[in-house]
Amino acid sequence: MPIAADQIELKQFIRKVAESERSALLLDYDGTLAPFSVDRQKALPYPGIVPVIQEIMASGRTRVVIVTGRSAHEVVPLLGIYPHPVIWGTHGLEQLQPDGTYEMSPLGEDASNALTDADRWLSARGFQSFAEHKPGSIAVHWRGLAESRALELRQEVLRGWFPIAQQALLAVSEFDGGVEMRVPDLDKGDAVRAIATEMGHEIPIAYLGDDTTDERAFDAVANRGLSVLVRPEWRKTSAQAWLRPPEELLDFLTGWMDACYNRPPQIRRRMLTHEGAL
Repeated sequence: MPIAADQIELKQFIRKVAESERSALLLDYDGTLAPFSVDRQKALPYPGIVPVIQEIMASGRTRVVIVTGRSAHEVVPLLGIYPHPVIWGTHGLEQLQPDGTYEMSPLGEDASNALTDADRWLSARGFQSFAEHKPGSIAVHWRGLAESRALELRQEVLRGWFPIAQQALLAVSEFDGGVEMRVPDLDKGDAVRAIATEMGHEIPIAYLGDDTTDERAFDAVANRGLSVLVRPEWRKTSAQAWLRPPEELLDFLTGWMDACYNRPPQIRRRMLTHEGAL
């Protein structure tokens, strides 16, 4: 479990951000910028996070991108930043630009039919209240259920969904608090690689995430940037560093903000204390 090594990695990376005219900050949403909530529509960012991200964006030196398993449009009102950052939703299947331009990778007929069958399967068993419908994906959430009920639901959904997914070559993958059936062609790692290629190899780039679905993104950024696990408790990961939210996360993002403006930490602390919002 890295501790001291983390601080070295993080400080070295922030220095690179300060020295570069351009950088990229890629952020997962649920569990990273916002704590998990049983009611997904109440999963708001940790206090203090939004003003710092806004200031990083306003500097004009960092491209901020949200890379999330949520539907892209669903993130906008929760994040509360206008104009919002670029959002890659549903693990990279969707792209939503700040001006509202929206693109989605096309689904094949077999994939569409399989997702419809999976939805019908959930309805037939009375599981619709646990379902989240997204473009090219259906997720079942059991966060907040008793452990025994969550295990029972998990086992039943996996048994019912695997035959449907196999026929259409869809992926069934678990995440923290649920399971998802989705088109396997794109994942968060693909999104990170696409953004990194567009930005160029000399640009400092970091990806922050919490879940097992973020591991491919960690791997994608590892050879050319910084990968950071954001999570209250340590878990085995390929990420290079670990931050506990919200305090350590906010401190890292504030350091990034300072680097964008070449602002001494004491100035940053005074602004936070006396102005409230940045």
